Amino acid sequence: MTNEIKLAFSHPVERSRTNLSDIELDRISLRDHILEVEIGAFQSERGMTQRICFNVVVEVKPVHKVIDDDVDKILSYDKVTEAISDEVYSERVNLLETLAERIADRILIEPQAHRAFVRIEKLDRGPGALGVEIVRTERDQNSAILSSLGSDELSLRPHVVYLSNAAVASIYLDSWIDQLCASQQPVILCVDIPKNPVGAKNEKSSIQRRLDLLSIEQSAWILAGKNSKCVVVSTKTELDYAIKHGQISVWAPSKIILDANKPPDVDADNTYKLAYWLMNELNGAKLSVIGMVPEAHNDDNMVAILPLEEDIFESTNIAI
Repeated sequence: MTNEIKLAFSHPVERSRTNLSDIELDRISLRDHILEVEIGAFQSERGMTQRICFNVVVEVKPVHKVIDDDVDKILSYDKVTEAISDEVYSERVNLLETLAERIADRILIEPQAHRAFVRIEKLDRGPGALGVEIVRTERDQNSAILSSLGSDELSLRPHVVYLSNAAVASIYLDSWIDQLCASQQPVILCVDIPKNPVGAKNEKSSIQRRLDLLSIEQSAWILAGKNSKCVVVSTKTELDYAIKHGQISVWAPSKIILDANKPPDVDADNTYKLAYWLMNELNGAKLSVIGMVPEAHNDDNMVAILPLEEDIFESTNIAI
């Protein structure tokens, strides 16, 4: 038991040595890699960064051929630090466990990697370090998952549709939704802020931002109430599920925008920009805007400006 306790608080490299494998493995390690990161589930952790310490050990399959001092023939340290940076800055997360899992998964994509020990600690939340450690082994399905991403992602790139208030109120709304369903392409609907949002303007920009986002979500629920094919979603997990299962989603933007590392500006007078941002975040196929002409991006070939007419999504009018 004493050895187990000692190992629990030792560096992951020591733990890796006790987890012997049936195959001969080498190890590379990253120690005390500290970054300033915005992470955490508490409100006090939002809008600020804190020091996060990363310790990673990767067990790798030995290279049984001449390396020739060539970095391209090994698993480079850069792959480990890039995995950390990519996951830290791609999306804000609440839990260290989530971040550790994503880093391990990204490392294990590398063909040489067999097992990853990832320890992540918060250094500024108390007198000591608060952290988690996980151990993950390469999955047989990794290559299958990666090989399928190329073709699947092309077919699953969503068509983002921005509905102005006039579009939501249009007599053609149900017809448009039926046309979008018939297109066999994932669809995400984005809506405008109500014309007369509840409450007075707040002087604090952070509070007004939340109020504007909640007003947009009110419009999303109003749209869902108009057509049962529309399902309100608020997280990336829900969006991914909807995209893969052919569900028409209505985006409630608060959570994704507040969790984003580089969120868009929330402008109550130009909420179209949120739809444009979402299309780029999801690598969308196209953005269609119904019932308005946005000031920006109207010359973007990824954006189609559509009138308040019935058959705007027929193949003769727009490729979706």
